[in-house]
Amino acid sequence: MFELNEDQQAMVEMVRDFTTEALAPNAAKWDESKHFPVDVLREAGSLGMGGIYVQEKFGGSGLTRSDAVLIFEELAKGDTTIAAYISIHNMVVWMIDTFGNDQQRAQWVPQLASMEALGSYCLTEPGAGSDAAALSTKAVRDGDEYVLNGVKQFISGAGASSFYIVMARTADTGARGITAIVVPADTPGLSFGANEKKMGWNAQPTRQVILENVRVPVANRLGEEGSGFGIAMKGLNGGRINMGACSLGGGQAALDQTVAYLKQRSAFGGPLINQQALLFQLADMDTELEAARTLLRRAADALDRGSVDAVRLCAMAKRVATDAGFNVANTAIQLHGGYGYLSEYGIERIMRDLRVHQILEGSNEIMRLIVGRMLAEG
Repeated sequence: MFELNEDQQAMVEMVRDFTTEALAPNAAKWDESKHFPVDVLREAGSLGMGGIYVQEKFGGSGLTRSDAVLIFEELAKGDTTIAAYISIHNMVVWMIDTFGNDQQRAQWVPQLASMEALGSYCLTEPGAGSDAAALSTKAVRDGDEYVLNGVKQFISGAGASSFYIVMARTADTGARGITAIVVPADTPGLSFGANEKKMGWNAQPTRQVILENVRVPVANRLGEEGSGFGIAMKGLNGGRINMGACSLGGGQAALDQTVAYLKQRSAFGGPLINQQALLFQLADMDTELEAARTLLRRAADALDRGSVDAVRLCAMAKRVATDAGFNVANTAIQLHGGYGYLSEYGIERIMRDLRVHQILEGSNEIMRLIVGRMLAEG
């Protein structure tokens, strides 16, 4: 069911080469110095990773969601933080390609697909996280412009991105009153908070996006007024499986490194890999990742086919894969003993980076709520 075809095998090899050469050797340094490697992102863009499932007509790669999860898992083996940012950027480009008109696509997609320009997704607010429909950022129409006021929280790439898709309230009708608007970085009144001090994801900036009487043309609106919440949720379906794939990549890297360590490390008269209790733990880690990978690929396939089950499967896969990746990385630290706690081994960084995947793109509690409600309503 999930054998890779020749094109997919070649694609994974290409991404693996990029990951091995450009990401893995630098991940620890970028984490420690909080460096956002924009030049390396442009290199990823030149290889087609800036618009993975965007039309080729506008510079995209025209691939599927099933292809994308393979790409993000491979990227995350080298640097989970950068893989996760590339996922968020792809969500932004996909939204413009899917819900924009031809003029908007021609104007914005080519520079985003090449990653010459970066994109950020602005939904969460200081008082509206999981309850996204309660957001309060306003967009008031004034002739041919919208005037935006509000604050967005936890925005990846903020301050470095060229374009921000802002979900703003155009009517006081709950989820039906939210509109998606593209705000260029150089728009007067747009500013950013300080780079947040975080547990992980240090190699990408996370800031507030502050909008004070920001004026943008009505022509920057994606879709119709009031359609923004639907656009945001459709974007998150893909974002969830991508984040799950990033978790699998990080977890797999931690497992591979642990197997190598246990073969080299001797105690109690021989290599630790000979200890049956440790082999059982390795087997559990491998099984947890493989089970999550299978569900993730099923969810990606459902999204590709437009299946009625896609939302449910994406929620399930996001929860299972992000839990699996974190659990495996956490166990890897334990199996490394004291060395797992040292930064030079890289396991603690993987664990720190993966922890937030259980929270963002809809927390795992919200994923359970989605699945439970669909059961109850069915």
